Amino acid sequence: MFVKRLPRFEYFEPSSVREALEVLRAHRGQCSLIAGGTDLLVSMKKRERVPAHLVNLKGIDELKGIHYDDNKGLRIGSLATLVEIADERVVEEACPMLKDAAEVMAAPQIRSLGTIGGNLCSASPSADTAPPLIASGASVRIIGPQGERELPVEEFFRGPGESVLEDTEILSHIFIPAPPGNSGTAYLKLMRRGAMDLAIVGVAVYLERGGETDLCKRACIALGAVAPTPMRALRAEEVLRDKKIDKALTREAGRIASEESRPIDDVRASEAYRRSMVEVLTQRAIMKALDRIGTKAS
Repeated sequence: MFVKRLPRFEYFEPSSVREALEVLRAHRGQCSLIAGGTDLLVSMKKRERVPAHLVNLKGIDELKGIHYDDNKGLRIGSLATLVEIADERVVEEACPMLKDAAEVMAAPQIRSLGTIGGNLCSASPSADTAPPLIASGASVRIIGPQGERELPVEEFFRGPGESVLEDTEILSHIFIPAPPGNSGTAYLKLMRRGAMDLAIVGVAVYLERGGETDLCKRACIALGAVAPTPMRALRAEEVLRDKKIDKALTREAGRIASEESRPIDDVRASEAYRRSMVEVLTQRAIMKALDRIGTKAS
């Protein structure tokens, strides 16, 4: 596909969220926010998006950083890059499946620029960070002219390329609850190539074992690239809850997750193939999450 030069635009580089909000309010509906720019600049060259004003968020320190608190959990600034997420030890300890996702996204050069906030705000059905965040019960903080609001990541997406973010708002932080010691997580991604490709299917699993028993106290299964938005496999979760997970139960959960998915045929895969792979990856992700619980307990 022929890629053109960037169209003309007015450029802003605010140093605070307040300054950025003022620009958005003054030019409402005509601005695009840029962080890493890995998606936006390509879209602009293709004339898929032609904003009159570009607002660079990279100079806003309050949107950066990754912090962990034993009580509150992880707080990730929306400008945290995918490399930072993959390399930060507290992410590996508190939410291994988010690290899993960051490590299989794009190429190293893209990961060094791309941000977690940008990946979410693109609202792509195949966004890799979305299923792990949904499965972990994460929430986002959104700042706008009327103040702040928080909502679960699960409720952030409206459709392909569309989120709840208004054109005068900024996603500032992502919050992930502190995990109990008897929990395990995993994210698995199917690609046509071994790396640097979009997900054909993505599956994130969170499992929590109850007390001294081997019963599954809580289960959360989130799917990517198999519906208009990242989604929960609620019936598959119910299959696992309050039961001892074995191979037969894992197969049943995979089968039901496949039934719950709503994939389409496109250039990357057929609807039938995606359903089949949801079943396979769900089983594998459950077993990997169980293994990680065992590793913690040892």
